[in-house]
Amino acid sequence: MTSVKEQAAISRLLSFLQEWDNAGKGLRNQILTTFIETNEGKTGPELELEFSQGASLFLIRVTTWLRIIYMTGLELEKILRSIGIFLSAVSSNRYLIEFLEIGGVLTLLEILGVEKIKEEDKKESIKLLQIIANTGRKYKELICESYGVRAIAEFLAKSKSEETQEEVQILLETLVHGNPKYQNQVYKGLIALLPCGSPKAQRLALQTLKIAQSIVGATHPSIVDSVLTVLSTVHLEVQYEAIELIKDLIHYDVRLPLLKGLVALLIPPVKETSKLQARIFSDSSILQTTTQLPVFLQQAAAAKTIGILAHNDLNLAVELLNLRVIHGLMSAMGNTDHSNSQRLASLTLEYFVQMFPLVEEQVRKSMGDELYHLFLNDAEILYTKIDSIQADILAANKVNATTDSCDCIDNSSISFSPGSNDMNQRGCTNDFEKLHSKSKE
Repeated sequence: MTSVKEQAAISRLLSFLQEWDNAGKGLRNQILTTFIETNEGKTGPELELEFSQGASLFLIRVTTWLRIIYMTGLELEKILRSIGIFLSAVSSNRYLIEFLEIGGVLTLLEILGVEKIKEEDKKESIKLLQIIANTGRKYKELICESYGVRAIAEFLAKSKSEETQEEVQILLETLVHGNPKYQNQVYKGLIALLPCGSPKAQRLALQTLKIAQSIVGATHPSIVDSVLTVLSTVHLEVQYEAIELIKDLIHYDVRLPLLKGLVALLIPPVKETSKLQARIFSDSSILQTTTQLPVFLQQAAAAKTIGILAHNDLNLAVELLNLRVIHGLMSAMGNTDHSNSQRLASLTLEYFVQMFPLVEEQVRKSMGDELYHLFLNDAEILYTKIDSIQADILAANKVNATTDSCDCIDNSSISFSPGSNDMNQRGCTNDFEKLHSKSKE
């Protein structure tokens, strides 16, 4: 026999549920507002007490309403926040199971792809997916099995809100941790995001890829071309993250193709530069936009990246020598269509000249005394002092400063060239790191 008190509580619950069932959109929104205000932060047992052991009955009704109306584009924030109270409550695993059993995960993922739905509502959906993913491995797997990685990644690329995009990054990072069955799927999804048109999404994808790479271990072959393509960005903060990822990737099995790719970017394909020349002849205004040409942006970023990598690892600098990096750097210094390529290539070449006597000798011979003197005097502003003939000399250089061009390179031949000292080298390194760090801002 139930007590009078228990009967009264059950009666109140039934009355509340009947009120919800009979209510229209306006009244239901009021009911949800009151529910959020009075129950946010409560534990599972406290919610059961509030609903006379019938909280699940209300959760099912709210979830069912969500599934009925989400395609219409009506406001969903209060519905999603109410569901969040149930899912995030301490000792509330039964609510999570009930939500999932009626298709909760699929609904949340589908919300991300509906254009009519507001960005704020989609952010609430992401937060619920975070709660589910944080509950345990099998729930991460459920999200991934529901084609969640694709839906989440596509939403990150399309989202216009930086705050929302950061929430998506948190979700993707959660999905890659402790999820061995599907971590590769998340990893590939992040790589697929790199060509997207959103700089913020690119930046977040690159940051998360650094984490994912350390978890996954083995690299995917497509990551090399994908990250090198990102170097064509006009956004320095994106370039910064791409370079940071490259600094990690050189320790994996893509080291050689990555280095080869960077060196190749120093000399843009003739096809691309020929297209530019043809456009300039037909439209002189094109001259004003050459600084934004993707191949030139890649060229400058490649010169900068090579400088950073070489500064950090002398053995890597030797590997770059064998890939004819000096020839590429001098060619970039002769690119009068892009002063930033000239400047960054000159700074990187300065380091190689300081470190390797054989490079210093061949560069001096190729440049000639006058141009080499200008280079030594101030490599960073050399591009402002050279004329068209000197630029052509640089662009058409035949330098082949590799380890094969001398008997060998050993520790005795890796030293500073005459006139330089350890302080000069450290100063050059610090300048390069400062240049890289500024890109992050």
